[in-house]
Amino acid sequence: MPLTPSQQLAALSDLLATRREAILAAWRKVDRADPEQKTGRALTLGQFLDHVPPILDAYELRLRSRPGGADARAAEIEKKEEGVKHGLHRWQQGYRLKELITECGHLHRCVFEELGSMVATHPELEPATLLEAHGQLLHLINDTISESAAQYERMQQAEAASRVVDLMNALATMDEVEQRRAALIHQAVHDLNSDVLGVSMAATMVGQPHLAEADRVESVAFLQRAMQGLTTMLGELMELARLEAGQDKRNLADFDAAVLISELCEANQPFARERNLCLRTEGPLRLAVEGDAKKVRRLAKNLLVNALKYTEDGGVAVSWGEGRDNWWLMVKDTGPGMLPGSSQSLKAGLQEATASAKESDEKSAAIKGETSQVLAAPGDMAPRTSPTHDQPGEGIGLSIVKRLCELLDASLEIASSAQTGTTFRVVFPRRYGGRA
Repeated sequence: MPLTPSQQLAALSDLLATRREAILAAWRKVDRADPEQKTGRALTLGQFLDHVPPILDAYELRLRSRPGGADARAAEIEKKEEGVKHGLHRWQQGYRLKELITECGHLHRCVFEELGSMVATHPELEPATLLEAHGQLLHLINDTISESAAQYERMQQAEAASRVVDLMNALATMDEVEQRRAALIHQAVHDLNSDVLGVSMAATMVGQPHLAEADRVESVAFLQRAMQGLTTMLGELMELARLEAGQDKRNLADFDAAVLISELCEANQPFARERNLCLRTEGPLRLAVEGDAKKVRRLAKNLLVNALKYTEDGGVAVSWGEGRDNWWLMVKDTGPGMLPGSSQSLKAGLQEATASAKESDEKSAAIKGETSQVLAAPGDMAPRTSPTHDQPGEGIGLSIVKRLCELLDASLEIASSAQTGTTFRVVFPRRYGGRA
């Protein structure tokens, strides 16, 4: 007895389930063969597959479901949720938007070719069944691209919003400087006006200090600190602008990451001692990798100096190590954790992306009997006891780190809490497919 159209779609769904591993393997192979798809080459299998298996689950469920039924609606919801997570995760891993859209196209091609192979080996499947499956596949890929790209764009907007807040804080500081300068001028003018008893007396007053020495010293110190902070922020904005404009290129060469990081930490020991903080290091003595040593050092210095600057009690731990195809750098502090303020949206996005990445990596690792490699919440350092406060400029600094990660095809992970501080982990490729 011939199968009904619904039964044929259900049978096709079952066939796709049995070919899941082959489809995913083919997808990864095609994506890695694409010379424009550079970022995904540094990811483990679990990190690369990400939330795509649940997206395919939703597709298979949709094929088995009655149109308009509860299962079909559930499949639609799952597909959209997993698409959002996928876009968030790819943003965190440093994917460019074009790479995200292209890999969805590669997935479409692999599933499409698998459907074609099934028709050749299962002649009982009617053309109408294949047409419906292709229609649902187009719907799947369209929604995945739409949801993933929309989430990616939302995170870019959140990152930009963090920098806007930092700029507003800088303008507020400038306004305070201007108000202080105006007050000094007003006080000097007031002194002159009150003492205008003649040319001789005015000349005498001009030659004398019109401010109390303590007030003068305090005002000068305030102006120096404010101008130094603004100069630093302007320098960071210039660096960020170069990175975003694509003017900063990577120069790949072999170097020893362990030596580079050890020397950086040693150079910052005096800063740590000045703040009564402990700066610990842990990692192999040698770690030969390929990459841009100057940019890796810039990225590591940014994370380390910020950790020391914003930590009041306890200390900072810097560690490094290697995987099969990658190496990693971790900076862990006992500072105030993720706070509401200038960089909240960017930090929150990275933390959410890390949690999403860990979720998908754990699912993949559980199937293979492995352990997730994504950053877990910090918990082995002494908790911070000092009061929390917002730190200006964190949004720009974190954006620079994020852009450097994108330039180096590196993944940035963050775990943060008020009790244990903040941990940043950057995963770099051990080798690059082509030097560029």
